[in-house]
Amino acid sequence: MTQSLWVGKTGLDAQQTRLSIISNNLANASTTGYKRDRALFEDLLYQNVRQAGSKTSEDTELPSGLSLGTGVKMVATNKIHTQGNVLQTQNTYDMAIQGYGYFQVLHPNGNMSYSRNGEFHINGQGEIVNSSGYRLQPQVVVPPDAMTVSIGKDGTVSITQPGNPELVEIGQITLTMFQNPAGLAPIGENLFFETAASGAPQIGVPGENGMGTIHQGSLEGSNVNVVEELVNMIETQRAYEMNSKAIATMDQMLQYLNNNT
Repeated sequence: MTQSLWVGKTGLDAQQTRLSIISNNLANASTTGYKRDRALFEDLLYQNVRQAGSKTSEDTELPSGLSLGTGVKMVATNKIHTQGNVLQTQNTYDMAIQGYGYFQVLHPNGNMSYSRNGEFHINGQGEIVNSSGYRLQPQVVVPPDAMTVSIGKDGTVSITQPGNPELVEIGQITLTMFQNPAGLAPIGENLFFETAASGAPQIGVPGENGMGTIHQGSLEGSNVNVVEELVNMIETQRAYEMNSKAIATMDQMLQYLNNNT
């Protein structure tokens, strides 16, 4: 009888973890480039009391078995890398990716990281950096006498300078794609690291070979659907209550046995 207590306990743990994931999604509903998480669960091992197909006589066999489940466990969190809403900001160094692809950002530990957050700035050396000061790769340096900076949909960075009305190209922004974006490892700061599950990065020019395009003066918002997350929260709460009720019911049954035997 105590098995049902254990099963109910695994259900409580699973729903509590799911609620933590939903809470994190809601907390990041306004985070630029954030990709929402989804909890993945699976049932635990089964106790096979009677095996389906086992013999009941020389000429007959069981059409179905008797298997008792032992609960549930969380096996993964899956990042949903769908497109977020593109919002116009009119800021020169804000960039949104429309379609597939990730910006390459050099992490301070020397590794390449990847991001959908196109909220960039320039530092004191004219380098394009993110909000943490990490350099965009390939490195683009804007001269101090640049009057205007234009970033094309293909990632071409051009400027105008005093006394020269012609656009001068100073760099090229490239994007990166992965075979399995869900395999990227989130590390915070809107950044991801490559893993064996994500596959090797495929670098290309925006707008070519399936790459998305870059839109200057815009940012990609979070892909969190607040209404959907609230529905998931209610569903999680109800499931938690039902598992709690199962544990309470079994406790009452055990109390009855103790008091009447």
